[in-house]
Amino acid sequence: MRMPPVTLISAGGTIAMAADRQSAATPALDAAALAASAGLEVAAARSVRNLPGVQLTLDDALAVAREAAAEAAGGNGVVVTTGTDTLEELAVLCDAVNGGGGPIVLTGAIRPASAIGADGPANLVDAVAVAGAAPAGTYVVFAGEVHAAREARKTDSTSPRAFSSPRTGPLGHVAEGRLDLHAPAPRPPALSPQRLDFAVPIVPTWLGDDASLLRAAFGLAPDGVVLVALGAGHVAPAVLGALRDAPCPVAVTVRPERGELLSATYGFEGAEGDLRATGAIPAATLSPQAARMLLLAALGADLDRAGLAGLMEPRA
Repeated sequence: MRMPPVTLISAGGTIAMAADRQSAATPALDAAALAASAGLEVAAARSVRNLPGVQLTLDDALAVAREAAAEAAGGNGVVVTTGTDTLEELAVLCDAVNGGGGPIVLTGAIRPASAIGADGPANLVDAVAVAGAAPAGTYVVFAGEVHAAREARKTDSTSPRAFSSPRTGPLGHVAEGRLDLHAPAPRPPALSPQRLDFAVPIVPTWLGDDASLLRAAFGLAPDGVVLVALGAGHVAPAVLGALRDAPCPVAVTVRPERGELLSATYGFEGAEGDLRATGAIPAATLSPQAARMLLLAALGADLDRAGLAGLMEPRA
């Protein structure tokens, strides 16, 4: 099948795994084999890593993202294949370092290449079609749907329709090699992180939280923290007190997938106004894992607090 020329970068994941009668699925296919399995002709096929998503390190992720961004900077469309367990994080990082030129498109598979009904080849064909036709930006393509990198979440563990955009819905669809894009992916200013090896834990909160976990996280001397607040930016009074003593930047997301952080609707202790007054950085439109990757990239690029705030909530 002839498609617009793009570069395929493989980082591993289920799409590159296969099994036989005696073993479960493990990494097996490199980038060239992936292209061949889908009957694709690409301009170049390179294997940067061949690891399950959960085995990628921060250094691995930065290497893959840099490779994709460098290729896109020359105006080429780029497809990155990776494991779905951490595809969200890699997509956000690619978006953070993508300076434009050509689009970067991430995809993967839920079923190994050796499985009956393997979804990898179809996803790869669709991703290459998007990379050859979409405007600059970073996208996630899965099951015929096109998502903005910062909106995409893995919302099903085993279904081929594993990704969705709970807040916005998909940007478009692809079928028979034709892209129907309703809107391009947003293009925030690109970052150039020198490293990502910072300590940034994700800390949830819950009914009856006494802030012991958050304070324990602070006790580890982290470089930053992502706090997952409740509702529209609400925390228990004890958590509010811990936030006032925060020794590092704290980005605040919220537990609902279609999240917003209000400003002045509620007046009880621990409501959104109190949360904002602590100096925490609103990031409620992001998933916790997306906020963490952006915070890591921002720290690696030496952004100040104003830069952090603009990165986490560009509309704020």
